[in-house]
Formats: sequence, C-alpha cells, structure tokens
Amino acid sequence: MNVAQNIVAGLDRILTMELVRVTERAAVAAARLRGRGDEKAADQVAVDAMRQELNRLAIKGTVVIGEGERDEAPMLYIGEEVGTGKGPAVDIALDPLEGTTICAKNLPNALAVIAIAEKGSLLFAPDVYMDKIAIGPGYAEGVIDIDASPAENIASLARAKGVAVSDITTCILDRPRHAKLIDAVRATGAAIRLIGDGDVAGVIHTTDPEETGIDLYLGTGGAPEGVLAAAALRCTGGQMQGRLILDTPEKVARAAKMGISDPKRIYHAEDMARGDVLFAATGVTDGNMLAGVKFGRTYITTHTIVLRSSSRTVREIKARHQDLDKF
Repeated sequence: MNVAQNIVAGLDRILTMELVRVTERAAVAAARLRGRGDEKAADQVAVDAMRQELNRLAIKGTVVIGEGERDEAPMLYIGEEVGTGKGPAVDIALDPLEGTTICAKNLPNALAVIAIAEKGSLLFAPDVYMDKIAIGPGYAEGVIDIDASPAENIASLARAKGVAVSDITTCILDRPRHAKLIDAVRATGAAIRLIGDGDVAGVIHTTDPEETGIDLYLGTGGAPEGVLAAAALRCTGGQMQGRLILDTPEKVARAAKMGISDPKRIYHAEDMARGDVLFAATGVTDGNMLAGVKFGRTYITTHTIVLRSSSRTVREIKARHQDLDKF
C-alpha cells in the first residue's frame, strides 16, 4: 500500500464519524441561540464548540477556509492548525454556522458545515464573491456552462432531465445584485426559490431535487462558501462551476498572495476540492434536507449528513443524545 492509499484509509477510518461529532457540537451550541436576534453570539458559540471538538481529532489539520484571516478572527482563522498533531495532514474548510442571520431569526436551513481533504487539496480561496452555477448528480458533463445565459442553462438542464422548462426550479440568493438574473430566469418560465442567506445549503439542495425541489443554483455568493459547496458536490457526483469576482486591484493582489495567478479562471468542483473529500453538515434550524436541533427534557436530537467523495457514500445520521454533558 502506498502513502496516498494510507492517507485515504486514515481519512475513512478515523474521520468519518468524528466529523459528525464536530458539526453536531457546533449545531447544538448555535441552536441554543436560535431566534434571539444576536448573529455574533450565535456564530461565536458555534466557533468555540467546533474548535474544541476539532482539537480532539487525531489529525494535523490546517484551516484553509475559515472565519477569516488571522487578524480578523481569533480562532478557526485561515492558516490555523487544529487537531492533536498526530495523524494525517489534512486541509479543512468550515463554517461553524452557515446562515448566521437565519439562525438569529430562526428561519430554515441554517447549518454547521465542515469538509476535510488531503493536504493541498482544497482551494485556498480569498474572501471575495464568486459567480456560481451548480446542479446535482446524474447528468453528463457540459449540461451547464457558467458563460451561457440563464435561459440556455435552464433549457439544457430541462432537456437532460426530460422535462419542460417550467418544471425546473432555480435557487438564487435574494439580493439586489441578482435583480437582472431573477428577471432572466422568470422570463424562461422556470420557477425560482429565493433564499435570504445560506448559499452552501442552496447549492447542496441541488443534490436531491426530489426532496428539496431545487434543480439548479445560480448567482454570486462568497468564494469560501463555494469551496464548501464544491466539496459536497464532489461527494455526490454533482457539477459546479465558479469564477472569482476580482474586480479591484486590491482583490487581485489578495488573490495572488493566496496563489491565484489567473483571476478569470473557471473552477470546477474537482478544482476546488480535489482527491478524497469528507463532508458533514448538521441542521441548526429545520430545513429542506436536514431537521434542526431539538431540545427534549432529557435528550437532544440532531440530524446530520456525512459524505465521502471516493465512494459516493451518503450517510444520514439522526442521533438522540442523552449524555447532555458532552455539549
């Protein structure tokens, strides 16, 4: 067995269930502050909980997508090393609370999210916007094209799915910058699911359109969130394309410092999350794919999906926790 095979085996054996515990802990912490209107407090408790659990893992982990650069975030910052230091060297992309506003307002689809891959496998993306397009598994390559118009992409997807354009539902972040995009999609006759926040969840919803009702994701959102979403799509066989929006000299310079030499490059899912990838997400609030944390008198329930790219395994874990002290 060569070194690469050893690393993959290590990821499989050591980290699959441990990742579930990482997102469960962050989700439970954030859920205690659902609907309280305090985004910063909810995010902070999720960060604290996720970091504490990460540092129990037998890994040499480096955060490549995190809470911000070192001078912006006290913990889980880009470049921070986590884990016990004994185990495989891995890249980590994370969002302890994806959808801080959603959680603060107790709206659907807030998640605790993490992805882990072999060292050097995750895109070191600057905190800028990314133009994105994504679909779920089961389609031939080339069905979508980030440079094609919304009408062309929707028509292509409808043909591939064998349905009318009016049967396609597109997920778009509800932002003023998307006004023209929304008009263009509606002009085709396709439906739109507008979301207020949480574009990682929005992209992931394309992986199971029968459950979520979402076939296609379009629009601009955070580049770090794009990498997390790409990790999930790698694990399910979905497709994604993204292009960083580097529209100022300062952004181009920041990207260059992170190793990005071509500001116009189109990234596919496999460019953003290479090799063997593990992904986990736990629901904080109730959503289309995952139920939120439930607090019983003597127990807590959580709902998590954990994915692996090399085997395309999708595990759905509904856990009932009676040892409340661990949270």
